[in-house]
Amino acid sequence: MSTPLSVGNVIHFRSISNPRNGNIFTSKLLNPEFVCRFSESSISNYIRSVSVSSSPKVRLRDGGFRVPWSGARVWSCGAQSHESDSLPVEEGIQEPNFVEFVTSERVKVVIMLALALALCNADRVVMSVTIVPLSLSHGWSTSFAGIVQSSFLWGYLLSPIAGGALVDYYGGKAVLSCGVALWSLSTFLTPWAAETSIWALLTARTALGIAEGVALPSMNYMISRWFPQAERARAVGIAMAGFQLGSAVGLILSPILMSKAGVFGPFVIFGLSGFLWVLVWLSATSSNPDRSPQISKYELNYILKMRQQAPQSSIVEIRPKSKVIPPLMHLLSKPPTWSLMIANAMHSWGFFVILSWMPIYFKSIYHVDLRQAAWFSAVPWSMMALTGFFAGAWSDMLIQGGVSTTLTRKIMQSIGFVGPGISLVGLTSARSPLVASAWLTLAVGLKAFSHSGFLVNIQEIAPQYTGVIHGLSNTAGSFAAILGTVGAGYFVELFGSFRGFLWLTSLLYLLAAIFWNIFSTGERVNFDERPGS
Repeated sequence: MSTPLSVGNVIHFRSISNPRNGNIFTSKLLNPEFVCRFSESSISNYIRSVSVSSSPKVRLRDGGFRVPWSGARVWSCGAQSHESDSLPVEEGIQEPNFVEFVTSERVKVVIMLALALALCNADRVVMSVTIVPLSLSHGWSTSFAGIVQSSFLWGYLLSPIAGGALVDYYGGKAVLSCGVALWSLSTFLTPWAAETSIWALLTARTALGIAEGVALPSMNYMISRWFPQAERARAVGIAMAGFQLGSAVGLILSPILMSKAGVFGPFVIFGLSGFLWVLVWLSATSSNPDRSPQISKYELNYILKMRQQAPQSSIVEIRPKSKVIPPLMHLLSKPPTWSLMIANAMHSWGFFVILSWMPIYFKSIYHVDLRQAAWFSAVPWSMMALTGFFAGAWSDMLIQGGVSTTLTRKIMQSIGFVGPGISLVGLTSARSPLVASAWLTLAVGLKAFSHSGFLVNIQEIAPQYTGVIHGLSNTAGSFAAILGTVGAGYFVELFGSFRGFLWLTSLLYLLAAIFWNIFSTGERVNFDERPGS
């Protein structure tokens, strides 16, 4: 939208030096208070295109100048901000080819996000393998082992909403670096906690969950700033591929590290790896493309051009940082928010049941040793990484081909729920560990389509509240994950069967798919409108 200026308005252009990309000029409309930014190539054309009064422009000490304005209209301006979202860019910017895309600065950012999510999941999954020897040495029952595994989720339940609000307020780079540092410290201290007392162990795992609650909101924030809408599903696919490979790496390496360095070896190795990641992240990335000293002028212009050409519903508005408390009641008053929360709840239920219990499932049902059980459980997560990227690329192709965003998200999420629901029924009938692993691989692989469904949809329905809506849906997911993880242990003790619990999970998948298709949307939702107005 354009902002009308009355006679007597003054616009102040200020040059900000950027040695890599040339100068960026910021303009501050003194009445009303708005801020825009302009590239150096367009500033002269912009000044010539307006009606300027007879008063001459006034040079300023910082190299900028003031221009008295009369009766002009300005390109779309957001509220005052330190970030740019309305930059006029050079025309004729071509879409990048494959080589340009994979070597771009934004792909470097998403690869760093993928590594962070890999560490995030590896730190979670270590307990899924070490719980077997720990239970034997401490005499824990199956139900109590479920409580130990779910202790991570107690913390994860507390942090996503607050973490999402912090991401919206402080940005993804700062919050994610703090999160990785804290969860790596919790992982590193787990051996000491386990040797001290059960309460110290539960506290360390809860602290891990609190810190990891900022991971996915930070990922969504960074991708929404660095990637145009037509590339976001692909970017989420790359980032979540790291998340799934973290599961595979954790499951495969943990038994090996345990055999070499004892039962607590994996905690030490993965904890130290997190500290190394933080150092690289802080020195090599930026929260937004216009703040990156490494980004090329071509890539910056491409990102800004695609942002300008995107549908209004996908544009990320940068608002003044006036308050950190979001309008929770407004967010919860809209059915699309609940469709995201239900989708995340079901996704997390299936994810954590499979992640936490499949090594024990293969060991108890098919009587394989711990290392074999870890391998059978790890293969599906590797497949999920591949299918997640495929789903993201297909999703982007559908949107670029003219399929509506709403229909695309419903297709992706339907595959992500109905596919695993059917596959888990097949898993219950498997007679050998190889067949069971094949069914599990299919279930987890199809589950990755959810990343191009509800996970990308968070950025679309409310780009200005990406962090907090992700936090709300993650909290719903944590509730479901706790119920599923603890409930599986009690279910097995009461009924003596994992298969019955898998049937229940399959039914819940189908019900969640129905709810999603009724209430979800790919269009932007007006969360600033009060309920009933």
